Amino acid sequence: MRILVIHASAGAGHLKAAEALRDGIKRYTDYDVVLVDALDYTYPAFKSMYRNTYFFMISKLPWLWAFAFGSIDHPWIQPFIRFVRRIYNSINARALQKFLIQEQFDYILSEHFMPNEVACALKRKGLISSKIISAITDYDVHKIWLADGLDKITVACPWTMERLKSFGIPEEKLMVSGIPTNEKFSISHDVRKLKDRLGVKQDIFTVLIATGSFGIGPIEEIIQTLEGFQVIVVCGHGKALFDRLNEKKYPQAKVFGLVNNMDEIMAVSDVMVTKPGGLSISEALVRGLPMIFFSAIPGQETNNVKVLKEYGVGISGCSIPEIAGELKKLRDSKEEYKSAIEKIKVLARPNAVKDIVALIK
Repeated sequence: MRILVIHASAGAGHLKAAEALRDGIKRYTDYDVVLVDALDYTYPAFKSMYRNTYFFMISKLPWLWAFAFGSIDHPWIQPFIRFVRRIYNSINARALQKFLIQEQFDYILSEHFMPNEVACALKRKGLISSKIISAITDYDVHKIWLADGLDKITVACPWTMERLKSFGIPEEKLMVSGIPTNEKFSISHDVRKLKDRLGVKQDIFTVLIATGSFGIGPIEEIIQTLEGFQVIVVCGHGKALFDRLNEKKYPQAKVFGLVNNMDEIMAVSDVMVTKPGGLSISEALVRGLPMIFFSAIPGQETNNVKVLKEYGVGISGCSIPEIAGELKKLRDSKEEYKSAIEKIKVLARPNAVKDIVALIK
């Protein structure tokens, strides 16, 4: 059995989910598995434009991104958008089409909507016979993820499943698995020993600030309101932010750049203040970490917040001073903190990878 796990490198979440699935397939099966970035099989100019346009819009023109995101999900516009996408992908993703036809994988596990469309178009033409499973990496779902030819769609929670059913997707094609996360987020740690190793102080309420892969948001302003807390900041790819924070040397803050031990950093934290990306949320849920959201990208991240509100998970809509106030409530009230933990348990899906891998038969 030959398996392809495919993503597109626009944001870190799709890659992390794809890596988690690849690792799970290696752990639970003896199948051959390949992980690829769909954008590596497009023209270099297209790859650069795809990544850079997205980053520019969410960082500089979020209102335009919100308009585009909402418009292309409209039922009247969606058929036209689907037609344009098929032509666009057929021109720019010819190398990807050739790769899929040559390799004839038994299963394709897709972590992004672009390879969904390319693979399903080939399947409709009879050029590949692969089973195609799409793992949606947000809590709400945009119609751009849907393509005729998907054999299974895995989703984050029951709300997402009901949303897809309202689009006319048969229930037998859907599975509530959770978003795939690396299984190390489920591992129990000796927190005191881990704090010593990471240089984190014992017995102080610790706030993790996760900036997302691009280091966007009013991070310094938030840090300045958090006297009396221990703060860990993970800057991701935001090197300018990392350098600035290290230069200013906030006494309450320990600053990291791009890390590969986010599971350990979450384990030594009491609350995470974060952008509401699908993967970040899912990792925190599995880790049992209450969340406060800031600087949500209009569209997918604001929709994530909307869905989590249905379950009473996470705190959103706070001004910067209000974030500090909510953190004080969680620190000072055992009942408030325990309630937040209990709500998280409803949505946490630590077995997401194992459940998705079990679909491969």
